[in-house]
Amino acid sequence: MRNTQATQLLFELSSPGRRAAVLPRSDVPDIPLDELIPAKYRTATAPKLPELSEPDVIRHFVNLSTKNMSVDTHFYPLGSCTMKYNPKRHERLSGLSGIVDLHPHQTEDSSQGMLALLYSMQQMLGEIAGLPAVSLQPAAGAQGEFAALLTASAYFRDRGETRTRVLFPNSAHGTNPASAALAGFECVQLKSTPRGFVDLEELKKNLDERTAVFMVTNPNTLGMFERDLPEVARMVHAVGGLVYIDGANMNAICGITRPGDFGGDMMHYNVHKTFTGPHGAGGPGSGPIAVRDFLAPFLPGPVIVQSTDPTGANRYALSNPAKSIGRVRSFFGNVGILVRGYCYLRTLGPAGVRAMSENAVLNANYLLAKLKDLLPVPQGDRCMHEFVASAKAIKESLGITAMDIAKRLLDYGFHAPTVYFPLVVAEALMIEPTETESKETLDAFAEAIRAILKEPADSLRLAPHTTPVSRPDDVRAARNPILKWNPS
Repeated sequence: MRNTQATQLLFELSSPGRRAAVLPRSDVPDIPLDELIPAKYRTATAPKLPELSEPDVIRHFVNLSTKNMSVDTHFYPLGSCTMKYNPKRHERLSGLSGIVDLHPHQTEDSSQGMLALLYSMQQMLGEIAGLPAVSLQPAAGAQGEFAALLTASAYFRDRGETRTRVLFPNSAHGTNPASAALAGFECVQLKSTPRGFVDLEELKKNLDERTAVFMVTNPNTLGMFERDLPEVARMVHAVGGLVYIDGANMNAICGITRPGDFGGDMMHYNVHKTFTGPHGAGGPGSGPIAVRDFLAPFLPGPVIVQSTDPTGANRYALSNPAKSIGRVRSFFGNVGILVRGYCYLRTLGPAGVRAMSENAVLNANYLLAKLKDLLPVPQGDRCMHEFVASAKAIKESLGITAMDIAKRLLDYGFHAPTVYFPLVVAEALMIEPTETESKETLDAFAEAIRAILKEPADSLRLAPHTTPVSRPDDVRAARNPILKWNPS
């Protein structure tokens, strides 16, 4: 009997001549291949693709899927990249025929419903940010950063200013300096205070007429609220620069405080982190940006504008801002993800959005309180939506590392939290429960940590024990990746 375990490659399951479908003989007259594709563009041998029946293919991928962890099957305390449960109601709504059957080449007249929805999304995102001008174009958070920095660059160019530097703290997400470098700026990393906050003296030393943007996440990567940001904004604005708020951690503050109110000039949203758009496996993302009114003319377009027709009815149209940096995405971005975010915001309403953030903060602080006697939190006894614990003391006393704990959690049915980031915390475990998890789940996670720390270190170093692959050689895999199957 052939082994159809999902651990086998499709090439190993292949059997010559096997097909998933048998097609009827073509009734189209034969045309010599040379007339269709010149010989220089053709390979001399057919590609060695696996030959499989439909049940082979289906069983392979279904079996593989049962080995995956996802927000539908497991608790994902990921930190650094909020993984919230995706409500199925919003999946059903976004799958309505009037939405999924819409074609990007349709006329504006025949797309008024979708344009109205997206216009409303622009307005809601602007209100939540405290920044009135919004572009829904960017396809992910990192592209949102990039687009906003291009917007800032165009703004300074329009003013006749040459500003070359982007500043950011050493606890910043890696996409901050990456986006700045891609946008053509010089990246300047600043030391944080021992508590992990922006160091005002360090900032002061680096601010000058070359400063274009100061990028900062608030709440920051350590799960702490940057209370000095109004002063930071005053200092940056005093030299003519702009303040960019990385919106990755908006899940902690929506409906409570707004980046525009504490000094931000620009920001991006991660729709999957804040508004439950599905995420992962390289799927579509969405990273809308919101900016102050004086930056609106430079936004990537098109944006949606509202007017009234002669009858007084609202009309919606696509419009490019006067000095737009241009498109950053084909058509209108990842509309399917934006629709899900819209459904989420309309489901919750203003009070629900605030409650979402309050519960995210409550869950994180509850879990912090449950774990701090085992895994100290260097930044204190309170946090926002996430906290960064340290396994440094456990490593020194028991020889158990953050990676050992993370790997062993997989055997207990929990996805691992982010480890070894941010770099300012030794043996870091970055834990974020989100508001969608129950007290019972959080208790079970804390008990799993307690149980793991009682296990022999030698056993933990070999974890996970129940997965098809345990501990690959990460260094070897990075240096010598195997990118294709070799039957020999």
